[in-house]
Amino acid sequence: MAELDIGQRCLKESCSQQDFLPFVCDSCGGVFCFKHRDRSSHSCPEESVPRDLQQTGGTKSYPCSFQDCRGKELFPVTCPHCEKHFCLPHRHQDDHCCEKLEAPKPKMAATKELVQKIVESKTPAPPKGRRGAKSSATAAKVALMKLKLHATGDKGLPQTERTYLQVYLPRESAQPSQPMFFCSKWSVGKVVDYAASLAGLKNYNNILNAKKLRLCHPQTGEALRMDETLLSLLAHPDTPLHNGGNVVLEYLDNHLTALDDVSSYFPNT
Repeated sequence: MAELDIGQRCLKESCSQQDFLPFVCDSCGGVFCFKHRDRSSHSCPEESVPRDLQQTGGTKSYPCSFQDCRGKELFPVTCPHCEKHFCLPHRHQDDHCCEKLEAPKPKMAATKELVQKIVESKTPAPPKGRRGAKSSATAAKVALMKLKLHATGDKGLPQTERTYLQVYLPRESAQPSQPMFFCSKWSVGKVVDYAASLAGLKNYNNILNAKKLRLCHPQTGEALRMDETLLSLLAHPDTPLHNGGNVVLEYLDNHLTALDDVSSYFPNT
């Protein structure tokens, strides 16, 4: 592995050691390693007392710049990055939290960013066209699965003959709707009678002049024919019903064939 070219080599001829934070002699100005930093160890040509010490008559020291550190050095220990003086224990960048030290990016964050870029580059673009149709089909499947979890009905019916519907109940009912399932071979009239019994509704369909319970179109409010079967409605190309869809069960006067305001049953749609 190639040696890193960082720092400087000791000018001591018998040493030449590479030092990352070399020492500069304040007498001769030479660069030396830790071992040869003293004037006596590198045979300093100006081993005599420095001029500034001669002038002041005292001993010069270099205080450490690290916060709350009271350490001092007789020789300057300068960080080549922030150019501040430090004591020997704080001379490295990590030791004195050097302001020029670049913080390494967390490995997990870097890995996560790389994975995200790879995923984004591999994710295919959404297909064009018919997005609405696919979204509607997906929504219908989700609605059907939810209904199957909570719907009530004749548990003796085979799964292949079950039609699941969210039945919106008459306005006078305590609860707005109830999930139910019926036999697809039943007529609308039988579905009405069975739904009324499950919801505990009064059924006056056998009384001549009384209001009749009718199963109504979830969009137009039109009352479905009582002799029509669920199977035929589901199979019709313009059918108002689908497995997992909505229907409205309401009392209608004998002369009425549709609800006056079907949207009031679906306030959140």
